[in-house]
Amino acid sequence: MTGDTMRPTAFGWIDYDVSVAHDWDRAQVSRFARHLGYRVVWPDEYSLLPVADQARDAGADVVILPGPQHLGPLELNRVMDVADVETVLPRLSFGRWHTIGAVR
Repeated sequence: MTGDTMRPTAFGWIDYDVSVAHDWDRAQVSRFARHLGYRVVWPDEYSLLPVADQARDAGADVVILPGPQHLGPLELNRVMDVADVETVLPRLSFGRWHTIGAVR
């Protein structure tokens, strides 16, 4: 097992309908993930699955967004069932929901 596969996984998410600088947003998410100690995986650009399902399938510990506007409130709620959420700017953290007595 290499050191990179032992690091926790971040799922990078950019809403391209919201982003005005795709390459910049991608670089910022990648840089922030490295700063936090995560390796980043990105979605399949052709996937139609909701973000929460893609993050779960990727085994992500966290979903990192350029900003909060990249994820609507309903999808944020769904993502928080499977992973923490971090935004680059403004710097915000949302801890995943925990159910009392749930085993992860």
